[in-house]
Amino acid sequence: MRGREDHPLGRGEEETAALSYAIVITPAALRMLSAISDRRIRAELSKRIDGLAREPEKQGQPLLAEFQGLRSLRAVGQRYRIIYRVDRGRVVVLVVAAGIRTEGSRQDVYELARKLIRLRLV
Repeated sequence: MRGREDHPLGRGEEETAALSYAIVITPAALRMLSAISDRRIRAELSKRIDGLAREPEKQGQPLLAEFQGLRSLRAVGQRYRIIYRVDRGRVVVLVVAAGIRTEGSRQDVYELARKLIRLRLV
């Protein structure tokens, strides 16, 4: 039996290349990101969003009930969330909302996503 080093494709190349997804950010999610005044937080959220291009279904948690089909990824000290949908057929990650998780607030990212869904903007 050959070891990994002896494999004709070289070290680590025996695995198929991971599929890269295109990232699409909705206008509503862009407005939410722009509304965050702290540049460092915006940069960290952008970095996490860019990271969704690789294996988005292994990141975040699937959401239930009215958010069926969406996933939520924690970011920036676990306080912020990125809500997104993975479209395997088109190889696209659609970022629906991004913002702070403040349960009970009208500005809570889930509350804002709920409004977008209700208005059929997602």
